[in-house]
Amino acid sequence: MPLTLTRTDLLLQRNFIDGKWCDSIGERRYDVTDPATGATFATVPDSSAVDARMAAVAAHKAFEGWRTTPARDRARIIKRWHALILANTDDLAKIISREQGKPLAEARGEVGYGATYVEWFAEEAVRTYGDIIPEQVRGRKLMVVKEPVGVVAAITPWNFPLAMIARKIAPALAAGCTVVAKPAEDTPLTALALVKLAEEAGVPPGVLNIVTSSREAVKEVVDAWLVDPRVRKITFTGSTAVGKHLARESAATLKRLSLELGGNAPFIVFDDADIDAAVNGLMAAKFRNGGQTCVSPNRIYVQDGVYYEFAEKLVARVQALRVGPATQEDSQIGPMINSRAVEKIESHVQDAIARGAHPLAGGHRVRNDIADGPNYYAPTVLGDASPEMELAGEETFGPVAPLFRFRDESEVVRLANDTPYGLATYFYTRDIARAWRVADQLQSGLVGINEGVLASEAAPFGGVKESGYGREGSRHGLDDYMQTKYMCQGGAA
Repeated sequence: MPLTLTRTDLLLQRNFIDGKWCDSIGERRYDVTDPATGATFATVPDSSAVDARMAAVAAHKAFEGWRTTPARDRARIIKRWHALILANTDDLAKIISREQGKPLAEARGEVGYGATYVEWFAEEAVRTYGDIIPEQVRGRKLMVVKEPVGVVAAITPWNFPLAMIARKIAPALAAGCTVVAKPAEDTPLTALALVKLAEEAGVPPGVLNIVTSSREAVKEVVDAWLVDPRVRKITFTGSTAVGKHLARESAATLKRLSLELGGNAPFIVFDDADIDAAVNGLMAAKFRNGGQTCVSPNRIYVQDGVYYEFAEKLVARVQALRVGPATQEDSQIGPMINSRAVEKIESHVQDAIARGAHPLAGGHRVRNDIADGPNYYAPTVLGDASPEMELAGEETFGPVAPLFRFRDESEVVRLANDTPYGLATYFYTRDIARAWRVADQLQSGLVGINEGVLASEAAPFGGVKESGYGREGSRHGLDDYMQTKYMCQGGAA
């Protein structure tokens, strides 16, 4: 199907450097494909290290002017950007759905969600307060101010192509930083449209730059920023392996890092939980974006006494999910991002079944008139999952919910923490004392207590252990783009 937009100028297929839309220096391009069918529907620049350096030069040149722009003026520009995002919600949602596979209704939700970060940081731009420290010696004034870190390189994933880049660019601009950005190779078009709207909002030339690159060329682009002393901060959402590479390679120039990395989220249902609420929470947390989220529950622990009740209610809900093309309004599960994703899901399910799991719903690809291509996988529930299965230790990143039994609280807390990751954890209980006790023991950056939807622009988002460091959202998210300067003035009395 053609991608029909109200504003056709939002479908951009060029880089944006120093206020100009341009091709890559080498004029290389790569294909953007529909995840449902694999069919090409756009091409974008396959950028090189030269393009990356040009973007860094432009951002560095623009930094002094942007950092000295009054905070209220920066805020006004970011607010105009927010208004333009909301005004173009339908077009942005269509682009997201086409290149990422997310159902249209969910894509509209992502536009709104991403826009909340833009609005939040527009309002926070005028609140980068410092401190006056009480005199330690008479006549000596002690002051603390916060300043932007400098040029920020933002590297974003494909699963939320608008929200992830919005919640990196918005705080950077609000803090007074300039930006070079590289969106995921699978989903560049959403980011390019977002930058187009930022340009319309009045972001000055060089303040925001974006280059696209294929999977084969991405290392060339990112490594150019890693060794460039003009780039003072890297913000990245993606795999732990790549995050470790960024940390190692940026050490030579001691860049600031914000890393939101992989997860292996447990979802715990205690026997005193409200079972209906727990099922609702799991449906929201697990099957959003077809399970392709970093905070998607990967291990569902259900206490023995409520295991069968929970499983029965969950299966009924999962079997009712509508699988179909992202462009259909009633679709709830669209295609996975590509064939590699489906192969991994299939491998995890087959391994689990071979090791004793029982498929209670789904467990297969969708190949019928519902699907418009090969990359659909049925929403799946697996009973009697166990720790030795691959899906217990690796993110499946798909619509697969494995159910693990547990006996008591101490056992499940140990199991939940038995992972190198620590991004999100969820648990359901009606015991107030248990809620505090368990939350205190869980090793993760985000904890959902009787709640399956955690993300909010007003709250800090990020992990511990090998899920990374740094926070996005909230006032803490702005601090990640600022550095502290202490000033001491003598002779003041």
